[in-house]
Order: sequence, then structure tokens, then C-alpha cells
Amino acid sequence: MKFCSQCGSNAVTFSIPKGDDRPRHLCSNCGAIHYINPRVIVGVLPYLNDRVMLCKRAIEPRQGLWTLPAGFMENGESSEEGALRESWEEARASIRVDGLYSVYDIPYINQVYLMYRGELTDTNFAPGPESLEVELFREEDVPWPEIAFPIMHKTLKHYFEDSKQGRYQLHRGVISRKLKL
Repeated sequence: MKFCSQCGSNAVTFSIPKGDDRPRHLCSNCGAIHYINPRVIVGVLPYLNDRVMLCKRAIEPRQGLWTLPAGFMENGESSEEGALRESWEEARASIRVDGLYSVYDIPYINQVYLMYRGELTDTNFAPGPESLEVELFREEDVPWPEIAFPIMHKTLKHYFEDSKQGRYQLHRGVISRKLKL
């Protein structure tokens, strides 16, 4: 950050504000402290009977690989509203949310993922502008080597394990650079 977004001054410095414990961008003109916080990604694990819905990405990063519908939460929406919006944008899917299913922190890229589990209310889904294809998969048909992101891989694995037990629990964790799938 070079300029203060509050007053337009170019005298932004990176130092520890009084009473804080870490460096922040500070405006020497108006005194604004600019906090840069993790980005929240919200999404849904859509299911219908024994199948889950995946989207083949039409955009980078990881274009051409499969993922659950998810994306950045927008200002002015709840995490659940954002997850449903992403499902509509990526897969034109109508979903009834069952509840929060997984929460993963990814500190090395400053992201927090909130994934919901939700039942498709119909099969009238189709690729949105960010997807090449949208399909329903049984566990044995999931293209595991082509799953775009580690968080999606973990969430899918948890779902199929929970399905076999007939009980769904909240999964939480931290994903590091050293994650092995």
C-alpha cells in the first residue's frame, strides 16, 4: 500500500501503531490505520442422494480442474448467503443449506474457508460463467487427481466418510504448505 484510501495522501508508512503488536499501514497525514485481514471464502458442498456436485473451473487459478462452488464473500452478505450466491454463479444450482460443514484456515495465503453442506433442490443446474461443466459424482467417480484445491479435496473426503457413518459433523483445521493429499 502506497496511498491512504481515506485521505489520498501518499505518506503511508508500515510500522507498529501505538498500542498494537504488529506492523500496519499508517497514514502520516490523517492518522488512519489500514488493517489488511484474511479473505473469507464461502462455498457449498452440494449433494443429491449419494452424489456430490462439482464444477470444472473456466477461470484461473486451476482452470480446467474440478471444485466445489465457492468464492470470496462479499460485503453486505452473510457467509451462508455468499455460499448460496457462489453456487448460483458457478452452477446455477438451487440448494437447501443443512449447515456449516467445514472451517479451514490457510494462513500462508491469508484465507479462511467456510464450507456449507446443502442438498440440491432440483437437477436444473448448469455451468455459470466461471464453470466449463457441472456434474454430479458418486464417490468412486470423483476425479480425485483433478480436484483443484486441497480444501476441496479434504471437504469431499470428510463428506464421503461422514456419509458412510450416517452422521455429519463440523470439520475444522489448518492447511499448511506441506499438505500431502
